[in-house]
Amino acid sequence: MISASRLVIAAGGTIGLVLIAVWAAMLNRGPDPRFLPQLAPDPVTLADGQVLHVQQYEVTVAEWNRCHAAGACSLKVNVRPGMDPAGTPATGLSYLDVSQYLDWISKSSRHPFRLPTLAEWTELAAEVLPPEPDPVFSDPSLTWASAYLVENLPRRALMPTGAFQTTSTGIADLDGSVWEWTQDCYTAAAPEACAAFYLGGEHLSVMSYLVRDPARGGCAVGSPPAHLGFRLVTDRPLS
Repeated sequence: MISASRLVIAAGGTIGLVLIAVWAAMLNRGPDPRFLPQLAPDPVTLADGQVLHVQQYEVTVAEWNRCHAAGACSLKVNVRPGMDPAGTPATGLSYLDVSQYLDWISKSSRHPFRLPTLAEWTELAAEVLPPEPDPVFSDPSLTWASAYLVENLPRRALMPTGAFQTTSTGIADLDGSVWEWTQDCYTAAAPEACAAFYLGGEHLSVMSYLVRDPARGGCAVGSPPAHLGFRLVTDRPLS
């Protein structure tokens, strides 16, 4: 980072001071409200004392396609006829896709957003999810066979935003049919070298970072994830 003294020397005298003032003002600008997502009404204080600000709903198709229109997200997400892009979770997204969105939203909003860790997601969803999963098959080699038993269940259909339960802090749809990407790697690898990440959902799942369709790859206890989406969290308040 260029120091203030070097800026003064480079620009010279009063002009340098003016440039520093402009530069500092740019750095101190608050978040841009045009790009800020809707957060849950209340921040969440986790068991370890950490305060987390969580997006109330999963990122919607309309929100996602703003990134696509800006040229920052390569994938355009479409909705089925009769569904509202502003009220439909964006799904069919790989971890790589989500990384593009995170980079864009953080830069555009001038606020640092990220994915939750698996531990954070699990704690956020604890009050709306069953305490333990109920796998259809206990043999890992048969987990994907369970899809044939559940593929037509209404719970696995993609539902509009707000169709499922809401936590006491105002976070919606954690118990829905969208499995949400977390930032935790399945192995000890660094995120940039990770091949698969944990998903938050009805049961524990792991997915390759390139997969958009969970029926084509992944590992889960019980039925495979229905849809792949995400929501944002931030460690800093918006104001």
